[in-house]
Amino acid sequence: MTGFIGCGNMASAIIRGMISSGFSKGEDIAVFDIDKEKTAALAGEYGIRVSESEKKIVSECDTVVLAVKPNVFPTLLPEIGEELKIADPLIISIAAGKTLEFISELLPYTPRAVRIMPNINAKVCQAISAFCGNERVTDKEKEFVSGFCDSFGKGTEIKEELFSIYSAIGGCSPAFVYMFIDSMARAAVKNGMTKKQALEISAQAVLGSAKMILESGTHPWQLIDEVCSPGGTTIEGVASLQSDGFESAVIKAVEASYNKDKKI
Repeated sequence: MTGFIGCGNMASAIIRGMISSGFSKGEDIAVFDIDKEKTAALAGEYGIRVSESEKKIVSECDTVVLAVKPNVFPTLLPEIGEELKIADPLIISIAAGKTLEFISELLPYTPRAVRIMPNINAKVCQAISAFCGNERVTDKEKEFVSGFCDSFGKGTEIKEELFSIYSAIGGCSPAFVYMFIDSMARAAVKNGMTKKQALEISAQAVLGSAKMILESGTHPWQLIDEVCSPGGTTIEGVASLQSDGFESAVIKAVEASYNKDKKI
């Protein structure tokens, strides 16, 4: 049984992915949230169980997903610490910026703890999610966590010290890509196309390009060269982007996000 403490937008997206992908059945998921309407709606849609308290989740579930806001951790974890110590479930935290050490320090024992960071694309089951576990997490449990992440996108194990740079390229980057798609669409609108059609074309072009990189195993610059015919339209656009500092602007954006994450 997998139990969720907290049922906000990200947790709801993860639950939908778990069930729609076949990773879990609704009856094998339990949730607790102070928002009773939200849990009731999810229960009605997916057949999940609604628990009466955080402690009930701990006692019923062998995996506990901490899906509350990071500022709730200092209150929540000491409150359920003894129950967690007795039950010793696998703990999965999706709280941004909260390390495994931070979680352990709030508990009266060393838990079997995993930290994951999905991105907003979990809402359409296309998230990239980094995860790492402490020394008590077994290889079998890591396999479970990998499958858990794959149910709403793709999971990848990284070292915890890389979470800040992951946050920049995995967590923040959807906003950068949204900006790129919208900018292309606005250029099309300027030249007579409707915004709706321009967004659909631009978004599909980005989706297909990402799929090409992932599935072909080809270096991005090789693909760029394949698209750029001598004296053609594409090389003209590529040269313009380079002249205007496109690549350096992207690098600066990633570094700005990375540096901010390190300060939080």
